[in-house]
Amino acid sequence: MQAERLAVGERAVEELFASGIEERILPVGARAPEFALNDARGRLVRSADMLALGPLVVKFFRGRWCPYCVTELEAWRDLHGTLRERGVLMVAIGPQTEQQNDFMVSQHGLPFPVLSDPGCALAEKFGVVHTVPEYLREYYLSILINVPFVNGEASWRLPLPATFVIGRDGRVLFSEAYADFRVRPEPEEALAAVFGSA
Repeated sequence: MQAERLAVGERAVEELFASGIEERILPVGARAPEFALNDARGRLVRSADMLALGPLVVKFFRGRWCPYCVTELEAWRDLHGTLRERGVLMVAIGPQTEQQNDFMVSQHGLPFPVLSDPGCALAEKFGVVHTVPEYLREYYLSILINVPFVNGEASWRLPLPATFVIGRDGRVLFSEAYADFRVRPEPEEALAAVFGSA
């Protein structure tokens, strides 16, 4: 990748880290916000219904255009059988439209619900939202990543890639997100919290 393109991403990561966003994510022990969001087929999925069945892994992702997000969701796809054997459920949540989620579910064989969070309203309650700065918008558009089109609205708000584990009592058991979108927690770290509560 060209040095000037790398510099754009590095600048955005540095500024996001400096904003203190990592200190504002919903911490372990907090009560997780309840949610009711549509899946890729337009069906309403309620967190309360899922938590009635078992602990819940909640994975926020930026979009199907992000190769890091796709790779991470594929890793969770491969672990899904293990989760289900232990009575654990999972959802992935992003700001893109239901249609975009449907494309992603089909293309990558994702077995868990992929939910639309318009305008990152739920992600904001988890403390993981930021607005893409103007220079990064221009860069994304120059490489044909049209975030407003994919998300169906013009705010340019995105979540940090974040992983939360919610116990059946609604409390957060695991909470991790990074300003650097390339850094992701190992699924095994979250699974330790899940299986400790399952």
